[in-house]
Amino acid sequence: MGGRLVILAGGISSRMKKPAGSELRVDEALINDANLKAKSMIGVGRDHRPFLDYLLYNAREAGYTDILIVIGEKDDSIRGYYGKRDRDNDFYGMRISYATQKVPPGKEKPQGTADALYQGLNFKTDWRGTRFTVCNSDNLYSVEALKKMLQDEYRNAMIDYDRDALQFERSRIERFAVTLKDDEGFLTDIIEKPSASEIEAARGKNGSIGVSMNIFGFQYEMIHPFLERVPYNSVRHEKELPDAVKMMIGTHPKSMFPFAFAEHVPDLTSKSDILPVKQYLETHFANAAF
Repeated sequence: MGGRLVILAGGISSRMKKPAGSELRVDEALINDANLKAKSMIGVGRDHRPFLDYLLYNAREAGYTDILIVIGEKDDSIRGYYGKRDRDNDFYGMRISYATQKVPPGKEKPQGTADALYQGLNFKTDWRGTRFTVCNSDNLYSVEALKKMLQDEYRNAMIDYDRDALQFERSRIERFAVTLKDDEGFLTDIIEKPSASEIEAARGKNGSIGVSMNIFGFQYEMIHPFLERVPYNSVRHEKELPDAVKMMIGTHPKSMFPFAFAEHVPDLTSKSDILPVKQYLETHFANAAF
């Protein structure tokens, strides 16, 4: 049986919807995509292929066949492209299903990544008793990283990226969540928006600083109760997946192992990311066979 993957695509993409600066030299069709579609559906690829196609391509190459995309209530761009059925739309040999992240009464937007995964797992009850991978829809994770999450050597795992290998401006990298590990390499904390001293405290024995890019492998039954109970984040006022992970490792020490990776992860967060992502795809996927 192939791997199981949850792709979180239910956010409202507020940073992507902000007006582009006058200096941005991007095709008008891509600007329209950014304003009207889920950001993973921006046609940055060859022949206007959406960004999400490339993540799915890497997922297929890594061995995933059962894909759940958590989508927003107000966006139909993903379902319109990959198939209208709730379950098992065929896409190049993968089965794509959808869970809609419902906005609770009294709220104006989806309630964060932990809530998205919770609603997704409640839809995919046939995954009980299994392991699965979860990742963002606006990051392009490598085949190697996705494949690593299929290993069942550890109950739960994540990719721990060497921040010096990420090809972003320094000010952006310094906002990424850093990871702390114990002497055996197990995760002990994830620090969001770290201070300079917290960043330095995260430096490992080899001199590297690990950061989370929100790709995890979980046992269904281990993470599910913490997704249900995780409180609203005091800063973002949403239910965040890293907070659920911290609750889990607080209750179950040594239950999350970070695999060290040193590679770039293309990120499609704002309109300024469109051109560099487009150039990355032209370079690295010139011969990709979809």
